[in-house]
Formats: sequence, C-alpha cells, structure tokens
Amino acid sequence: MLAWAADVTPRVETTTLPSGLRVTTVALPHLHTATMAMFVKVGARFETPEDNGLSHFTEHMLFRGTERYPTSLDLNTAIERLGSTLHAETGRDYTLFQMSFEPEQVPAGLDVLGELLGRPRFGDLELERALVLEEINEDYSEDDVEINADDIARGLMFGDHPLAQRIIGPRENVERFTEADVRRHFARFYGARNAILCVAGPVEHAAIVAAAARALEGLPAGEPAHAQPAPDGPGEVQLRHVRDSGSQTSLTVLLRGVPEIDPDYMAFVALLRALDDGMSTRLHYQLADQKGLAYSVSAGIEPLHDAALLDVVSATANAKVPQLVSELLALLGSLRDTPVSADELAKIRTRYRYEMRASLDDASAMAAWFGGTTLYYPPPTLDERLAQMTAVTADDIARVARRVIRPEGLVVAAVGALSRARLGELREAVTRWR
Repeated sequence: MLAWAADVTPRVETTTLPSGLRVTTVALPHLHTATMAMFVKVGARFETPEDNGLSHFTEHMLFRGTERYPTSLDLNTAIERLGSTLHAETGRDYTLFQMSFEPEQVPAGLDVLGELLGRPRFGDLELERALVLEEINEDYSEDDVEINADDIARGLMFGDHPLAQRIIGPRENVERFTEADVRRHFARFYGARNAILCVAGPVEHAAIVAAAARALEGLPAGEPAHAQPAPDGPGEVQLRHVRDSGSQTSLTVLLRGVPEIDPDYMAFVALLRALDDGMSTRLHYQLADQKGLAYSVSAGIEPLHDAALLDVVSATANAKVPQLVSELLALLGSLRDTPVSADELAKIRTRYRYEMRASLDDASAMAAWFGGTTLYYPPPTLDERLAQMTAVTADDIARVARRVIRPEGLVVAAVGALSRARLGELREAVTRWR
C-alpha cells in the first residue's frame, strides 16, 4: 500500500445493546464537534403502493413532539438549547435522523433522541398533512401533471418495483393517511434491531454506549426489515417528455450503474470521475464551457444497497435539448470506446485521495460511512477504498464502461415546452444511440 494510503481509517468500534440496537463510534480526536446519526431501515422501497409515502410522512410526524416535549416548539427548543438542529431525511433504502453537538452535549442529545424515537406523540396530523401536500405541489404543474424529472426517470428505470415509487408518495395517499397508519408503520420499522446509531467525533466508545443504553432503553426490539431485491434494468431505451411551461427544459439521464458490493465498483467511481469531477473533466468542459449547451450539467452516482444509478442532470433552453442529449450520449460513448489516459487516471486518484482525507475532517461523512452502510453490509475501511482506487487501471474503467454505458439501459426524462420538431429530434438522438 502506498504511504499516503496507510493507516487512514479511524478507530471504529461497535457494541450491540440487549435490545438489538447497534451502537458504533468513529474516533476522530482531532475534531471539536461530534455528529450522532440514527439510521433506520425504512423508506420507499419497503412500501406497498397503498403505503407509498408513509415512511416520509412518519418521519415528518416524529417532529410533532414527544411525551416530555409535547409540541414541535418544545422539541426543537430542547435540541437548539444544546446547540444543535435536528436534521432528518427519508430515502429509498433508509431514513436518517442526525444532530451535531459539542462533545460534552452528546449524552443530552441522546436523551432527546430517545424521546423522539421512544415516546412520540404524533400530534398535529392535519397540520403536517397540509405541509407535506404543499411539498408535493412543488412536483406538479398547474394542470396537476408530475414535472419532477428525477422521479419520472426513476419510475421508468425501475418499472413496477418499489424502487420506482416516489419517496414523498402520491397526493391521494397523503390525503388519506391516518394516525393509525403512522403508528402501524412506526411500530413495524422503528425497532432497535432495524436501526443503527453512529456517533463520530472526539468521543469514547464506552461512554457513548452507556449513554445510548440509558437514553434508548424505551426502543422496542422489533424485527429487521427485508427489501425486495432491485430489478434488472428496463432492457430498452426509455424516453418520456412531459410538457411544462417556461423557457428551459429539465433533463435527467440515467444508466444502470454498478453497486457498492460489486468488485467493479471502484472502477465505476473512476468512470464517474472521468465524466464529471471538476471543471476540467469532460461533462462541464465539453458541454458547458466549450459548446455552451447548458449553464449547469452534472453527473453523480446514486448508491442503493444492491444497485446504483449513473445520474446526469441538466437544464437548458428548450431549443438546445436535442443537441445537448446527442452530445451527452456521444460523450458517454467515447468513455466506453476510448481508454482514459495515464495522466487522467493519475488526476482521478489524486482527487479521490484528497476527498477521502477530507472526509476525516467531517464527522457527518464518517457517521454516514460507518453507519448507514452497515444497515446492509459491513462498509470497507478508508484504507481499503484507497487501495482499491490505486489498483484501478484504464482497462478496468473501460470494462465497467461497457457494462454501464449501453443503449438498452438508457432512461431519459425531459420536462419542458418542447415543440413537436424538437421532441422528434430528441427521440431520434436517443433511439439512434449505439
């Protein structure tokens, strides 16, 4: 292993409480704050069509007070008096609750977390329903047509699988969810055996375990949840245009990627970085800087525990949409057909190494690395990932590019005011791509 890759991984310790809750600490003694994150295996992929959106709705309802802090104001005041803010988000694979503190405030923060997850009131349901419905309205036009290109594209990618479902759910579901639905969902998924607590920062493992055992003793054991395996890709090109007003079209282009558990995952990460990792890489330089096809265009990986997506998003003038998509697909094809250079691979490794080291200065990043991933499988150490990136070759990137960059795995969602002629040009660009 190269010198810069040696001994990067911090000390990580895990203890399982009698309830089944796993408590992990990531020792970062050089930091001055700590992050505590609770990961619960619940989200859109665990829902039936009738319950779609209930994970997100339940997460919102948990902000509505507890036995000790009966209102949302009481709860948020208790957290903010400790210097923190409660952050929560619902995804497809898991739901996250996170707070950051000065290290000495972590036990008090755990007490509040214990209240939040152990004694919720689920009050003010109608008020929260109204707020979530307002959130849903952002994704629909005045004619009640869905205009969220990201969700439309994922629906095309995953078909009738739960992964195709919107995290927020459909309006009709949110309009009929009851307190009984929320309590049923909470009881099914919010058990200790279906969750992981990770605390990262200048903390001692034994002290955190003791504080967590006291604060979270009211959490029932429950049972682990099991997700339906991700499906294969669509098998053929998928294109959907949704008409919307305005001078720009929002674009989402998806390809089925390589999951983290796959031996080719780090080659896939290198492929993504060859496409988009700064203003000098292909995506920005060629499409934005040199051809002026979009002010902003970016690519990323959406990791799921057993699947991944290569996701390219952009917004551009309606008239430029066919050329932008045509040039993007040609750019992707060139990555598949032409090996990256030695200089480019060296830059990819250097930037990955920097970001890996920078993550050691980010307690939230370390909590995510050693917390959320562990809901499904043991995460690799930072040393292991650095060594894997060092070992990636141009041939490895070319091989994974041939796996990922294929017309039969292509999904394109366009939301905007495309004329019939421009839509025809877009369809031709997509269907003729090889």
